Amino acid sequence: MDTVLEELYATLDARSRPEEVADLILSSPRIRLTKSQRAVLERAARHSWRRTGGFSSMTDDFARPVGAERQLATLGRLFDGGLPADALDPGELRRAAARAGEQIRWSPGETDFLDDRLTRAGRAAAGIDLPKRQYNRRWRFLVRLSAKIDRIDTELRKRELMLVGRSGLAADITLERFRADPDAAAFVAYFVARRNLRRQFTLSGKTSPFDQVAEMLLGRCRPASTDWWMISRAYGAPEVVARLTPYEQGELLGRWSALMRGAAGILADRWFPDVDRSAMIVRRGMDSSTWNTVAQAYNTARAGWLTAVAALGAESLLDVACPGKAMRLMAGDLAAWHSSTGGGVDPDTLVWATLPLPWEVLSGEASCTRETVAAACRAQGVDPERRGWTAPRATGVVARFTPTPELVHGVAVRDPLWAAVLRRSGAYSGKR
Repeated sequence: MDTVLEELYATLDARSRPEEVADLILSSPRIRLTKSQRAVLERAARHSWRRTGGFSSMTDDFARPVGAERQLATLGRLFDGGLPADALDPGELRRAAARAGEQIRWSPGETDFLDDRLTRAGRAAAGIDLPKRQYNRRWRFLVRLSAKIDRIDTELRKRELMLVGRSGLAADITLERFRADPDAAAFVAYFVARRNLRRQFTLSGKTSPFDQVAEMLLGRCRPASTDWWMISRAYGAPEVVARLTPYEQGELLGRWSALMRGAAGILADRWFPDVDRSAMIVRRGMDSSTWNTVAQAYNTARAGWLTAVAALGAESLLDVACPGKAMRLMAGDLAAWHSSTGGGVDPDTLVWATLPLPWEVLSGEASCTRETVAAACRAQGVDPERRGWTAPRATGVVARFTPTPELVHGVAVRDPLWAAVLRRSGAYSGKR
């Protein structure tokens, strides 16, 4: 069995550099490359840490929530019987808490210390033979455990949306399916790594993740036997979605639609009505990190939804409802930098400012059709189709491969050791 494919699969849920992924692809015995194809991969692989002996100060994973291992240990000490559960599975944790609560007649949702606890007479009637202090200790613990489970649930949801915003639906791919098509797996793993690159603090815009190496790897997947469903999870370009069966296209449409609505609901809860929508500059007290993560997930889901709509020939749906994009919040210093160099506000931001809020459109509170969006785009000199407002966005040029820079809060630093010192000192973080 090719363990390299398993290592490549693990990168789909992490933040491996494209250089490391390229090096892994070259070492796989099941991925057969021509001499010219190996030469293209070498452009990236020769910069891998295994080849150079280097390292990075940046983490190779996305933040994961802290599990409830400590709480489960306490649960085992306070309550009778084994109560096993996955420390990161909210469903299992809630069931374990509910089973433990049965011993003291506590139910999830009971959090009021004065009104929800049983009195002495109530405990006696329920057959709870515990001193008041021991009963209270168990009751308070279950309330805290319930709050911990809710935090884990929220953090897992945020991480899921972050991965959707970064790398699409790559999390849908199973290991069995990944191993079944090594050529498609190689493209997916490399392209996901490219999509997961950190944003660099620059005025030149984000570089396309589809570079020369990705182009070569996708070119190897042209035969009809290729698992295009798997490729569409990471690279939802129109040419890929067009190769899916009508059933797969419909499933993709529903998947993106559900994610778009879920992300829009979170944005609605996080929205500050007094924000200047024509500038979108973050202010003190605003959780810009969560907003930008969810906005990116929403825009990714919206783009995938538009592509599936077009592939199914269902563009008439947009004449009923066409929710707009959601703009990210921008740091004040970056906005000032743009202004000082003669740059203005992104035209997309001005379009967003004139349209109904996306979550209001999706909930039916506001009306916004394809023509509404197109008119707003024309008013700002924006092509609604080429910019992805009313149609799948046009595929950009193939980017030239460049080594992954060492970044500290978006600022490139040449030396990883110096970068680690700057990060610990709070440099470029916006904090004192």
